[in-house]
Amino acid sequence: MARLHSKHVIVVGAGAAGLMAARELARAGSRTTILEARDRCGGRIHPLPAADFGYPAEGGAEFVHGEAPVTRGLLGEARLSLLPIQGTQRNFDGEKLSQRDSLDRHEAQLYKALRELKDDLPIAEFLDRHLAGRKYVRIRQSIERMVEGYDAADPKRASTLALRDEWLDVGQRMQARVAGGYGGLIDFLAAECLDHGVEIRFGSVVKAIEAVSGKATVHCANGDTLDSDKVILTVPIPLLNEIVLPPSVRHKATAATRIGFGNVIKMLLRFETSWWLDEREDLADLTFLISAERIPVWWTQHPTQRAVLTGWFGGPKTNSLVRFNEQELIEIGLASLGKIFGRFTTELKQRVLAARAINWAHDPFARGAYSYAIPETRAAQLELSSFDGGAVFFSGEALYQGPDMGTVEAALASGLATAWTILRG
Repeated sequence: MARLHSKHVIVVGAGAAGLMAARELARAGSRTTILEARDRCGGRIHPLPAADFGYPAEGGAEFVHGEAPVTRGLLGEARLSLLPIQGTQRNFDGEKLSQRDSLDRHEAQLYKALRELKDDLPIAEFLDRHLAGRKYVRIRQSIERMVEGYDAADPKRASTLALRDEWLDVGQRMQARVAGGYGGLIDFLAAECLDHGVEIRFGSVVKAIEAVSGKATVHCANGDTLDSDKVILTVPIPLLNEIVLPPSVRHKATAATRIGFGNVIKMLLRFETSWWLDEREDLADLTFLISAERIPVWWTQHPTQRAVLTGWFGGPKTNSLVRFNEQELIEIGLASLGKIFGRFTTELKQRVLAARAINWAHDPFARGAYSYAIPETRAAQLELSSFDGGAVFFSGEALYQGPDMGTVEAALASGLATAWTILRG
């Protein structure tokens, strides 16, 4: 158990990483202050009003991926349960809906090349080396779609080695949702922080940090100035450029340019009824629906009976929709569903009870969705996470070096590790 600390630590950001770090520090006796730019906790975990969707729908993070030991431990503390994803994925080939494609005949060749790969390289370059030629078009498109959609990554930058384990584990890694949504977990962490004396200041946009003689001073846009012994920065990677840092810290922060960061447009549509079941009883267990439409990925809330479809568009191609406002994005989403199911967009629009479209690139306190690894990322993470005796620390999902970078688990684990580093120091 860590020894009692009485130092003052400022945590910048009340997302999963910041709340986890603050709770651990406060438990050990540190005076802890969280500065949060928004008017809420959670960051890129963003529950939407239950009055709109009939439940606290997830505008941001939604799934628990893989083993996620820190997340599961915290859920146990909070007495929250997991709901495993059940059902069948469908594909739309431009003409018809069908069950998930059988394994591509070149998949064995892909896996062999992955297992034999020694030196890292971007996915696009890997595909050019090992799956060039017209006969590989289908599998290349499938891989690129997965990298862009699931990982919100650019195939021209994304690390092949970092994603290899994820690919080789397809079908073996459990996906689940938190019963009641991630908001319950954030509420639990925030309450824990408050119970242990953590002060949470909302509307506190950090603009500059000074560090002198092992101490730190934080300046906020609202004029507040706070002195502390340590500062933990848990803001998304793009926001590091918007904070004036001490020269030595700024030099260290340049390592963040070697970490990929992708965008996601997430759309939620609540309908009067689950109309997609009206003529297709075989869709009763529909989970994910994959297509090549402008909003290419959709999923249901199966096994619950909620009449909600969630659309997902990730990766660099989201730039093509950057100029559209929320209502225009919703129209694009309805048009995509119309093509997939053979329905008129006007008909679907009349059935909508509530709709949201969130382009995370437009969020001023996120500038995108989550990070991904490029070939230089692991070295950059080590540099940013290293303890050099200074007063400023970096933490968050982008610094997690495990298999699920970019997830809530990654944020929680990183926040916990950063707190331990401070307490041990």
